[in-house]
Amino acid sequence: MTDPGWHQLLHGIARADDSASLHRLRELVHDRMVARLPQQQTEQFYAELNDAHDAMIRRAIQLAQSEVARLGMGTPPAPFAYLLFGSGGRREQTLLSDQDSGIVYGDSPDERGKEESRRYFAALSEQVVRLLLGAGYPLCEGNVLSSNAEWCRPLSSWLERLGGWFAEPAWEPVRYLLIVADSRCVFGETELHDRLMAYFYRDVIQQPVIVKRMLENTMKHKVLLNVFGQLLREPYGEDAGSLDIKYGAYIPMVNAVRLLAVEANLRETGTLERIRALEQRGLVQAAEAAEWIQTFRLFLRLRMMTTERIENGRFMTNGKLSSRKLSKEMAEELKAGLKVGKKLQRRVYRHTMNRL
Repeated sequence: MTDPGWHQLLHGIARADDSASLHRLRELVHDRMVARLPQQQTEQFYAELNDAHDAMIRRAIQLAQSEVARLGMGTPPAPFAYLLFGSGGRREQTLLSDQDSGIVYGDSPDERGKEESRRYFAALSEQVVRLLLGAGYPLCEGNVLSSNAEWCRPLSSWLERLGGWFAEPAWEPVRYLLIVADSRCVFGETELHDRLMAYFYRDVIQQPVIVKRMLENTMKHKVLLNVFGQLLREPYGEDAGSLDIKYGAYIPMVNAVRLLAVEANLRETGTLERIRALEQRGLVQAAEAAEWIQTFRLFLRLRMMTTERIENGRFMTNGKLSSRKLSKEMAEELKAGLKVGKKLQRRVYRHTMNRL
């Protein structure tokens, strides 16, 4: 972006000195991006928006490190990587995203060092989560947070945890593996995350039963089309008549493309990046990849139009699109995109079952 005001805003984020400052800057980011939404190209919009989210998170980590030092715990006793999961890991966060995070840190050679690291990174992650909450980022409802000890571990413990999930092909462990598949290092030592993902991909390729369970998870969310090709709207409640864009369009496509990428041992995390990597590998034809990209761009744009609200200073959304915001032309475009999504799901199912 060439807008000097935008660069000044990002510079302001890098210099923010508390969560209140970050919150004010996030409000400015929100207002600027809302104004740009009608005319800006979708991929550029998401890239710039996620640059701002990344800047917020990085600044929160830096402020947290200063606060932990002020409390007498010094500097990090080991190298670490701060990880984002979910839409943050894919760089597909909307204006109204929550926190999905973890920490992987270097191993210590003795028990004293292990305890020092555990205490330090527990304190650090608590501060980061608190700062981001104050900046308007709600907590992950599933408690996938760096402040949860399950998601803040030394590398050896992470590898042991992954091994346990691979050894137990039940719904919940497989869900956690898919969360890790979308992870990205936003701050710190990327090598730690690289080693974590090298272990992940080594084991997933050797575990056909895990891939089968991943397929079951991938097929859980169906697209918003009934057998007659009509849009499925919310039948009851305050959202009656609206469309669940998140779980009826966006998530089914994210999940399907992710499974193809995982099976192909591709390390990209963004959905569009994964589609392009699949095409480059010759696993998807150019015309098909172009159709998927066009469809996913549509779903990304519609996500930005979903119902939003601010509760207690936190930016929230339910992922539902009001019928009032959907023109007849957009509805037809959505139907066409959902047909592509349904066809993609069928392809992924056949492809995976044929490999097992």
